Amino acid sequence: MKYVNLGETGISVSRLCLGMMTYGSTDWRDWVLNYDDARPFVERALDAGINFFDTADVYSNGASEEVLGRALKELSVDRDDVVIATKCFGGTHDRSRNRWGLSRKNVIASCDASLARLGTDHIDLYQIHRFDPNTPLEETIDALDSLVESGKVRYLGASSMFAWQMAKYLFTQDARSRARFVSMQNHYNLLYREEEREMNPLCEDQGVALIPWSPLARGYLARTGETLKDTVRANSDDFTNLLYRDSDIEIVDRNAATAARLGVKPAQTALAWLLSKPAVTAPIIGASKLEHLDDAIAAVEVELADDDIAQLEELYRPRAVAGHA
Repeated sequence: MKYVNLGETGISVSRLCLGMMTYGSTDWRDWVLNYDDARPFVERALDAGINFFDTADVYSNGASEEVLGRALKELSVDRDDVVIATKCFGGTHDRSRNRWGLSRKNVIASCDASLARLGTDHIDLYQIHRFDPNTPLEETIDALDSLVESGKVRYLGASSMFAWQMAKYLFTQDARSRARFVSMQNHYNLLYREEEREMNPLCEDQGVALIPWSPLARGYLARTGETLKDTVRANSDDFTNLLYRDSDIEIVDRNAATAARLGVKPAQTALAWLLSKPAVTAPIIGASKLEHLDDAIAAVEVELADDDIAQLEELYRPRAVAGHA
C-alpha cells in the first residue's frame, strides 16, 4: 500500500479508502451486507495496509457506523493506527424536524450519536454530507469548529456541492478563524467528470484533498457493457439511474478494452486513472465481494501511460451536474 498526506494536513492516509456504505443492514438496501459478512472486508483491508475508512450516519440508518466500530474493536485494532471518517446531514431518522441538516443542534447531536455507534472518543475526519441551504453557513461553521475545539473531531471535510458553495465555506471559515475543510468527497470517475471544471481546480488551489465517492460508478466501471446489469445492486439501486446514462456504455467498454490490453481488471484501470490525478488523495472504494476488494488494492500499483489516459478520456461528453442532491 502507498500513503499520502490528507491535503495539507500532517495526517497520513492510504491511497485507497474503504467505503462502508455496503455494510450495515439489509433493512436499508437489499445489497447491503450484515456484520458477519462485512467483517472480512475490514480485515482484508487492514491486512493490505488500508488505514482509512469512510462511513456516514445515514448509511443503514447508523448500522454502518456500528459495523465499522465493532469490527475494529474485535480485530484488536489500535485506534491511533486508523483514520475514521464519517458524515452528518441525512441522519438516522425519516427527516423528522430538527434531526437532519446542518443546524448547530443537529451537527452536535449527530456527532455525539456517531461517536457512540463507532465506539470511539473522537472522529478523525468529520464531513458535512451535502450543502444545507436552510442553515446559515456561519452557524454550521461555528458548530463544526466547536467539535474540533472539544477534541471530538480532529479534521473537517465536505462532500458534494457546487464549487461556489465550497469556496464560500472555505473563505468564511478563514474570515472567522475557524477550523477549515481539509477534504472534499465528490462524485468523480470516468463516467462523471464535471468536477474537473470548477471543484477540482478549487480544491487543488486551496490544498484540499479529493477523496472521490463512487470511483467505479456504482460498479459500472468494473464490468463491460454486456454485464452492466448483472448484479442485484445494478438492478435495484435507483440512484444509479439518476447518475448515469445509456451512452456511458461506450466509456465502460473502452475502459474494459484498455484493461484487457494492459492485462489487468477494468476496476484497476478506472482506479488507476483517478489515482493519476494530482489532487486525488484516496478514492473511496466499495466492495461486496472480497475479490473486488483485492482488485481495487492491486490498482494502486497500476500505472497508466499518457496514451492510456487519453484513450480513456476521449469519449467523455459534458453532462448535467449529478450527485449534489
